[in-house]
Amino acid sequence: MTAAPADPTALSPGHRDWSLRRMADEVFDILVVGGGVTGTGAALDAAGRGLSVALIEARDYAAGASSKSSKLIHGGLRYLEMLDFALVREALRERRLLLTELAPHLVRPVSFLWPLTHRGWERPYVGAGLLLYDSLGGRRAVPRARHLSRAGALRLAPALRPDALVGAVQFYDAQEDDARMVACLARTAAGHGAALATNVRMDGLRTEAGRVTGVTARDLLTEADLTIRARHVALATGAWGQRDGALRVRPSKGVHIVVPRSSIRMGTGLLTRTEKSVLFVIPWGDHWLIGDTDTEWPHDPGRPAASRGDIDYLLAKANRMLRRPLGHADIEGVFAGLRPLVAAPGTEDTTRLSREHTVSPVGPGLTAIAGGKYTTYRVMARDLIDAAAADLPRPVRRSRTAATPLVGAAGYRQHWAGRQRLAAASGLPVAQVERLLGRYGSAVDDLLGLLRARPELGKPVEGAGPYLAAEVVYACTHEGAVRLDDVLARRTRAAIEVRDRGVAAAPHAAALMAAELGWDAARTGREVARYRDLVAADLAAQSEPDDLRAYQAHSRAPDPVPFYAP
Repeated sequence: MTAAPADPTALSPGHRDWSLRRMADEVFDILVVGGGVTGTGAALDAAGRGLSVALIEARDYAAGASSKSSKLIHGGLRYLEMLDFALVREALRERRLLLTELAPHLVRPVSFLWPLTHRGWERPYVGAGLLLYDSLGGRRAVPRARHLSRAGALRLAPALRPDALVGAVQFYDAQEDDARMVACLARTAAGHGAALATNVRMDGLRTEAGRVTGVTARDLLTEADLTIRARHVALATGAWGQRDGALRVRPSKGVHIVVPRSSIRMGTGLLTRTEKSVLFVIPWGDHWLIGDTDTEWPHDPGRPAASRGDIDYLLAKANRMLRRPLGHADIEGVFAGLRPLVAAPGTEDTTRLSREHTVSPVGPGLTAIAGGKYTTYRVMARDLIDAAAADLPRPVRRSRTAATPLVGAAGYRQHWAGRQRLAAASGLPVAQVERLLGRYGSAVDDLLGLLRARPELGKPVEGAGPYLAAEVVYACTHEGAVRLDDVLARRTRAAIEVRDRGVAAAPHAAALMAAELGWDAARTGREVARYRDLVAADLAAQSEPDDLRAYQAHSRAPDPVPFYAP
């Protein structure tokens, strides 16, 4: 066996090659299929218990719903109204863990305004709910809710129409960058010994005497066929899960739009009711995220597409509250993801389906999970590995992830306190260092070391907003990026933060990646052309009135999991 990489947490091309050699040679205790937040969380959970673990993902870490959430770590206020107290309590406990112990560099408090629209009964009703919400959270990790008059609410949020509210309550939840969280989970799992490889598609299950003993797979970068052996296979495939059988997944589409921060004058986020659910207006750097929708998606789960109908719906709901209405010209980004909800008999409306997760033993040697919330990924991963471990031939210790900080968490607070010193030493503005600390935590030392060795990487990528060239290189050397959209859509968020969706940045980013990944000119050109085609498909879908036509328009784009000859 080839020696392990020097830095086990660096998801470099060498780490991928090493992992694939391990997958060819070893029999793993657990093979996880799926590289979203639940799958990477499960790989970390299993590796932390001392099990040998492999993970494969057909596209990229967080390529599905795990990069297209509302970017919130929250208990779910609306689940209180559904009387799902256990789910809310569990989610708030996880919120506290992430804020204080596991990922303080990635998760931070964010404030919201809940406008009151009825005099008399609504303030005590909402106030009681938020008091319960704060109480269920246990030891305080965010400030408590406070009541505001209409004048006080308008001072905090002058963008709101005065006739849209009679008062408000301000409360706090937490926010993260969902795709970065998954990359950090994958790196942390690798640091505990897991073998991980993206762009590896499971083609079938391998069985012996009626028991699943692994999978057949294909490396989509080299077109090589693989057989990966495992004592137990855990499926964390999200919306790609079964649409029939005992564990039936009903994908529900959630769409968000992104507008400039300057277009809405508010010093806080906004949460307001809609006819079926709630609408969030969420601060996101120099932008606002506005979402989301909740409609069933019966089409290919690899192509969730936002339609013009989705966008018009979100604009209309937001504009009910705003003095200056938003229009299509304000929109800088749009994204759509699929919630892998578990079907329930007699429930047609996806907004009424539970956000609880379900772990199902599909058969000997095979377990699957569906449902759940991003916030409770750690609990979902634990439950999945508990079920898988019960099928192994030897006792397995309990989960340790409640006390396992993610890469970048250890030392983060000391780095934050010393950010002025880091800025002076690196020559970067303090604001830039603060931005980097919020993305990498204490792992920023690696990035700053790269800048010392290669000062030319300290400049922003042309057309990608604030993201530095060093961040593109680091995505390839430490975060497992192997395709252009891995970088522009997930390691950075240029695909949703700049008006052209990152098209202008594509050539510069691809050239930086080519130098790290050994691409020739033809491969580099294919990456740029494919990215432009994917953006064009998204935009074409967004001009169509409904889901079917949006899906048909998007289907004209290249396959989301393309093949490359070696």
